[in-house]
Amino acid sequence: MTAAPTIAIVGSAGTYGRWLRGFFERRMGLRVLGHDPGDPASDTPEALLEQADVLLFATPIRQTPQVVGDYVRRSGGREAGRLWLDITSIKQAPTEAMLRSRAEVAGLHPMTAPPKAPTLKGRVVVVCESRLDRWRPWLQALLDALEGEYVYADAERHDRMMALVQAMVHASHLAQAGVLGEYAGGLGGLDAIMPFRSASFELDAAIAARILSLNPAIYEEIQFGNPHVAGMLDRLLAQLSELRGLVRQGDDAARARFRERFLHSREAFGAQALEEGSYAYERVGYLLADLVTRRYASVHLPEDRAGSLRALLHVFERHGVSLESIHSSRTPAGEVHFRIGFVRGTEPAALSTALTEIAGTGLGHVLEAG
Repeated sequence: MTAAPTIAIVGSAGTYGRWLRGFFERRMGLRVLGHDPGDPASDTPEALLEQADVLLFATPIRQTPQVVGDYVRRSGGREAGRLWLDITSIKQAPTEAMLRSRAEVAGLHPMTAPPKAPTLKGRVVVVCESRLDRWRPWLQALLDALEGEYVYADAERHDRMMALVQAMVHASHLAQAGVLGEYAGGLGGLDAIMPFRSASFELDAAIAARILSLNPAIYEEIQFGNPHVAGMLDRLLAQLSELRGLVRQGDDAARARFRERFLHSREAFGAQALEEGSYAYERVGYLLADLVTRRYASVHLPEDRAGSLRALLHVFERHGVSLESIHSSRTPAGEVHFRIGFVRGTEPAALSTALTEIAGTGLGHVLEAG
């Protein structure tokens, strides 16, 4: 193992490949090679195998085992003493393919799309250690730099968990999206439905919209590429079919069966999980309510230093503008900005003066205001 290894990313032009390349170069100061099958100007597979100490596969799920197999054949044993990684959402098949090499092997699965932030801080990453020895300290250094929240599992257990954590959630929301599509035409479209939203509906609609707006190939493979999904879908369908039957039956016996059959799941969750989950839901509800505040401003603070936020809030205080809420998030460009809600009855002139001062002094960039 070298002190500062050269990294090679197979599939380097993909979204996660680009994010990882930037992370390795900027955050860890490493030399990064990359091969994208669709880019003839990228580094060749031979260059990767000859020069790279760490080979990371960031290829489409369906193609990954075949791509790994091709690199095993090309490498011909040169990979011995090196480290091979993958970041696919399905782990068993890619891991089995990498284990046919002589390299040390581990799989990583960030449970998030590539973030706008420079690290994976606060994001769950599943780590599947399959064959690690000399590279274990370096892999730990990588995980430390990524700043994720880590859970460890073997590849088979990972895929079983993903049938629930990913495939079940996606299938449920895609089915909901299909039902909404069937009803929306007769009700005036989704825009006509949303004013009637509950927090639960808004969250579900947001998840469905997120799925439908991203790469469809990923969601296709999460359903079709995991051998544990079909059984999960059988169980999900059986649950819905039983519920439908009870609703159609409609009598007191059906209602009693509903309570016994479906609401008993609280026992499986456990008291602590129910309490924590209910509280988390309330917090999300408060956030959603804050985000529709009619009087608000979104401000980016260009100087990342202690006291910047306090100085911003002091401007509002001086002008007699009272805050109702404040939340931080990131713009599409990755800049942190604060969405500040103001109490009802805020004087428009006072707020306008405060925002003008914030922009004019360079304290902050006012991105939008309402």
